[in-house]
Amino acid sequence: MKSFGSREFNQDVSQAKRVALYEPVFVTDRGKPTHVLLSIDAYRHLVGKTDTIADLLKSSEAISAEPDWRSAGPWARKG
Repeated sequence: MKSFGSREFNQDVSQAKRVALYEPVFVTDRGKPTHVLLSIDAYRHLVGKTDTIADLLKSSEAISAEPDWRSAGPWARKG
């Protein structure tokens, strides 16, 4: 597994993305891992979901989405 310091990651995101196609990339802050970068295929395998947005759009079933604004974070809509 490859590790990038946060400064190194910010300076060369493209390199981290290239590495993440083959293995997880750890991003560290002051030597401690804080984030993991995965390819989308690795992520889907990890969570057990293989549907893509294209698969969902061509589905004949209705898709309901109810946003939970309580957990949306600091950028959530104010209202």
